[in-house]
Amino acid sequence: MEVGITLNNELETQISEAFCIFDTHGDKYIDTRNVGNVLRFLGCVPTEKEVEEVIKATESTDYPGETHIIKFIGHVSQLLMDRQMEPASAEKLLEAFEILDPENKKFLTKEYFGKLMSEEGEPFTQEELNAMWPVAIAIDPITGTENVPYTFYINQLRHKPKIYEIAEVIKEELAQVEREKGKKPPQTMFS
Repeated sequence: MEVGITLNNELETQISEAFCIFDTHGDKYIDTRNVGNVLRFLGCVPTEKEVEEVIKATESTDYPGETHIIKFIGHVSQLLMDRQMEPASAEKLLEAFEILDPENKKFLTKEYFGKLMSEEGEPFTQEELNAMWPVAIAIDPITGTENVPYTFYINQLRHKPKIYEIAEVIKEELAQVEREKGKKPPQTMFS
């Protein structure tokens, strides 16, 4: 994809491609309201606080409310190489669900799970809950109740974003170059 800037590696290319999806004017800027969308498209799982931190670090001083691709690539590359905003592993998710299921029923009721998701941690909005239910819910064939069979749900969520594997390779390549130069590892050319 031609973006009009020099991209040094696969990580920067992946970030650029995700960014450009939301660059509706083709001017290498996105509305800061789309920063979270770009991060999630990359496979990151940022909290709203992390999204705000990325916006704060990358927002243009010339065009408030806009983020430029160069600043974004540099900042996000470093975050990914540091494995920030990485999704939880299937094992961690299972462990969390098992804590919420002390009776070991292997499911949570829709009501209980919905209450947790809308009131605890970083609460889901009703719109987010509505988007989640088709993936999370199974109807018990005997009782007709809607439950979240969490092993099945975790399997639906399981996808390991390749972006972190790419970031790890690039981080090692940069570190190797710097070891050869006798310096400490750099961030990226955009940092």
